[in-house]
Amino acid sequence: MGLNIQDLAISSREFAPGGPLEDRHANDRENEAPSLLIDGVPDDAVELALICHDPDAPLPDGFTHWTLYGIPADATELPADADRHYRPGPNDFGSTGYGGPQPPDGHGVHHYYFWVYALSRPVEGTPSRREFLDAYGDAIVEQNRAIGTYER
Repeated sequence: MGLNIQDLAISSREFAPGGPLEDRHANDRENEAPSLLIDGVPDDAVELALICHDPDAPLPDGFTHWTLYGIPADATELPADADRHYRPGPNDFGSTGYGGPQPPDGHGVHHYYFWVYALSRPVEGTPSRREFLDAYGDAIVEQNRAIGTYER
Protein backbone atom coordinates (compact mmCIF):
# COMPACT_ATOMS: atom_id res chain seq x y z
CA MET A 1 0.00 0.00 0.00
CA GLY A 2 1.34 3.41 -0.90
CA LEU A 3 1.40 6.49 1.26
CA ASN A 4 -2.03 8.06 1.65
CA ILE A 5 -2.41 11.07 3.94
CA GLN A 6 -4.84 13.36 2.18
CA ASP A 7 -7.89 14.45 4.16
CA LEU A 8 -8.31 12.07 7.08
CA ALA A 9 -7.63 13.84 10.36
CA ILE A 10 -7.67 12.89 14.04
CA SER A 11 -7.35 15.30 16.96
CA SER A 12 -8.43 15.81 20.55
CA ARG A 13 -9.81 18.71 22.55
CA GLU A 14 -7.93 17.24 25.54
CA PHE A 15 -4.35 17.58 24.30
CA ALA A 16 -2.66 19.79 21.75
CA PRO A 17 -0.71 18.19 18.89
CA GLY A 18 2.49 16.94 20.51
CA GLY A 19 1.26 18.18 23.89
CA PRO A 20 1.01 16.36 27.20
CA LEU A 21 -1.79 14.00 28.15
CA GLU A 22 -3.34 14.74 31.53
CA ASP A 23 -2.69 12.46 34.51
CA ARG A 24 -6.31 11.22 34.39
CA HIS A 25 -5.43 9.42 31.15
CA ALA A 26 -2.57 7.46 32.80
CA ASN A 27 -3.01 3.73 33.40
CA ASP A 28 -2.26 3.98 37.13
CA ARG A 29 -4.55 6.98 37.62
CA GLU A 30 -8.14 7.20 36.31
CA ASN A 31 -7.15 5.39 33.07
CA GLU A 32 -9.65 7.50 31.13
CA ALA A 33 -9.24 7.43 27.37
CA PRO A 34 -9.02 10.86 25.75
CA SER A 35 -11.93 11.68 23.48
CA LEU A 36 -10.86 11.93 19.86
CA LEU A 37 -12.27 13.80 16.87
CA ILE A 38 -12.21 12.33 13.36
CA ASP A 39 -12.70 14.26 10.14
CA GLY A 40 -12.16 13.83 6.42
CA VAL A 41 -12.93 10.11 6.19
CA PRO A 42 -12.63 9.02 2.54
CA ASP A 43 -15.93 8.19 0.82
CA ASP A 44 -14.77 4.66 0.00
CA ALA A 45 -14.01 3.76 3.62
CA VAL A 46 -16.34 1.15 5.10
CA GLU A 47 -14.96 1.08 8.65
CA LEU A 48 -12.43 2.79 10.91
CA ALA A 49 -9.92 1.27 13.32
CA LEU A 50 -7.89 2.96 16.05
CA ILE A 51 -4.55 2.02 17.57
CA CYS A 52 -2.65 3.85 20.30
CA HIS A 53 1.02 2.91 20.32
CA ASP A 54 4.08 4.11 22.28
CA PRO A 55 7.22 3.65 20.17
CA ASP A 56 9.38 5.01 23.03
CA ALA A 57 8.70 2.04 25.30
CA PRO A 58 11.93 0.11 25.95
CA LEU A 59 10.72 -2.95 24.03
CA PRO A 60 11.66 -4.14 20.52
CA ASP A 61 8.27 -3.16 19.03
CA GLY A 62 7.22 -0.43 21.45
CA PHE A 63 4.01 -0.84 23.47
CA THR A 64 0.41 -0.98 22.30
CA HIS A 65 -2.00 0.83 24.60
CA TRP A 66 -5.24 0.49 22.68
CA THR A 67 -6.79 -1.31 19.74
CA LEU A 68 -10.37 -0.50 18.79
CA TYR A 69 -12.37 -1.94 15.91
CA GLY A 70 -15.85 -1.79 14.40
CA ILE A 71 -15.96 2.01 14.28
CA PRO A 72 -18.42 3.18 11.60
CA ALA A 73 -16.90 5.16 8.74
CA ASP A 74 -19.22 8.08 9.53
CA ALA A 75 -18.03 8.42 13.15
CA THR A 76 -16.82 11.94 13.95
CA GLU A 77 -15.97 11.51 17.62
CA LEU A 78 -14.70 8.70 19.82
CA PRO A 79 -15.81 9.49 23.38
CA ALA A 80 -13.84 8.57 26.49
CA ASP A 81 -16.04 5.46 26.81
CA ALA A 82 -15.49 4.34 23.20
CA ASP A 83 -14.66 0.83 24.46
CA ARG A 84 -18.35 0.48 25.39
CA HIS A 85 -19.53 1.45 21.90
CA TYR A 86 -17.11 -0.42 19.62
CA ARG A 87 -14.93 -3.59 19.73
CA PRO A 88 -11.91 -3.16 21.97
CA GLY A 89 -9.00 -5.41 21.15
CA PRO A 90 -5.89 -6.48 23.04
CA ASN A 91 -3.31 -4.14 24.49
CA ASP A 92 0.17 -4.97 25.73
CA PHE A 93 -0.93 -4.83 29.38
CA GLY A 94 -2.48 -8.25 28.74
CA SER A 95 -6.05 -6.98 28.75
CA THR A 96 -8.45 -5.45 26.26
CA GLY A 97 -9.46 -1.87 25.63
CA TYR A 98 -7.76 1.35 26.59
CA GLY A 99 -4.71 1.16 28.84
CA GLY A 100 -3.24 4.59 29.41
CA PRO A 101 0.34 5.82 29.57
CA GLN A 102 2.60 4.24 32.16
CA PRO A 103 6.20 4.91 31.14
CA PRO A 104 8.98 3.75 33.46
CA ASP A 105 9.92 6.32 36.10
CA GLY A 106 12.69 8.59 34.86
CA HIS A 107 12.54 7.24 31.28
CA GLY A 108 11.77 10.67 29.86
CA VAL A 109 8.99 11.82 27.58
CA HIS A 110 7.06 9.11 25.77
CA HIS A 111 5.00 9.77 22.63
CA TYR A 112 1.55 8.23 22.25
CA TYR A 113 0.47 7.86 18.63
CA PHE A 114 -3.31 7.65 18.23
CA TRP A 115 -3.59 6.20 14.71
CA VAL A 116 -6.89 6.19 12.86
CA TYR A 117 -7.20 3.90 9.85
CA ALA A 118 -9.91 4.23 7.18
CA LEU A 119 -10.44 0.75 5.76
CA SER A 120 -11.88 -0.70 2.56
CA ARG A 121 -13.16 -3.78 4.40
CA PRO A 122 -14.32 -4.45 7.96
CA VAL A 123 -12.02 -5.92 10.57
CA GLU A 124 -13.00 -9.37 11.75
CA GLY A 125 -12.60 -10.09 15.43
CA THR A 126 -10.15 -8.23 17.63
CA PRO A 127 -6.62 -8.67 16.30
CA SER A 128 -3.53 -7.41 18.09
CA ARG A 129 -1.79 -4.36 16.62
CA ARG A 130 0.70 -6.51 14.70
CA GLU A 131 -2.01 -8.92 13.49
CA PHE A 132 -4.11 -5.97 12.31
CA LEU A 133 -1.25 -4.32 10.40
CA ASP A 134 -0.27 -7.64 8.79
CA ALA A 135 -3.80 -8.67 7.83
CA TYR A 136 -5.31 -5.30 6.92
CA GLY A 137 -2.40 -3.28 5.56
CA ASP A 138 -3.75 -3.74 2.05
CA ALA A 139 -7.19 -2.47 3.17
CA ILE A 140 -5.94 0.86 4.53
CA VAL A 141 -7.46 3.57 2.33
CA GLU A 142 -6.00 6.37 4.41
CA GLN A 143 -4.43 6.84 7.84
CA ASN A 144 -3.38 9.66 10.12
CA ARG A 145 -2.39 10.20 13.73
CA ALA A 146 -2.55 12.52 16.69
CA ILE A 147 0.39 12.50 19.09
CA GLY A 148 0.26 13.15 22.81
CA THR A 149 3.09 12.90 25.31
CA TYR A 150 3.43 11.71 28.90
CA GLU A 151 6.31 11.64 31.38
CA ARG A 152 6.70 10.45 34.98
